[in-house]
Amino acid sequence: MTDVKSGDTVRIHYTGTLADGTTFDSSDGRDPLEFTVGSGQIIPGLDKAIPGMVVGDKKVVEVPVGEAYGARNPDARQAIPRDQIPADIPVEPGTQLQMRSPQGQVVPVTVVEASETEVVLDANHPLAGEDLTFAIELVDIV
Repeated sequence: MTDVKSGDTVRIHYTGTLADGTTFDSSDGRDPLEFTVGSGQIIPGLDKAIPGMVVGDKKVVEVPVGEAYGARNPDARQAIPRDQIPADIPVEPGTQLQMRSPQGQVVPVTVVEASETEVVLDANHPLAGEDLTFAIELVDIV
C-alpha cells in the first residue's frame, strides 16, 4: 500500500474534540475533508500527523495550542463605542460579525460583551487557547 507523503492530496474523516470531550467539528454526515498535505491548508499539528498513513488507517491525534490556533491574544479584543455600530446589527454576546482592517482585510470577530455605551469584539479564532484532539481516518489518497 502507498503511504501518504508531503504534497499528496488526501481525504480524511475526522472528529475534533476539546479537552473536556466536547465535539467542536466533525465530517460525520459530510464528504471527507480534502487537502494537500504540507500545504498549510489545515492546522500544523494535524497536518504533520498525516504522512506515513495508508488508506484505512485510523488514529487519534493530540494537537497542542501552539500547533492549532495559537494562544489567545488579549490585544485581539477591542471595545467599540455602541454608536459606531449600525442599529440594525445584532450585538448579543456570541454573535459573529465581520470588520475591515485598516488595510481592507475582512476580519471575523465575535461579540463578547455589549452595553448601551460599548461593544467588546474579539478577533481571536474561537478555538484559540485550546488543546485539540482529532480522531481521523484516511479515506483516500487522490
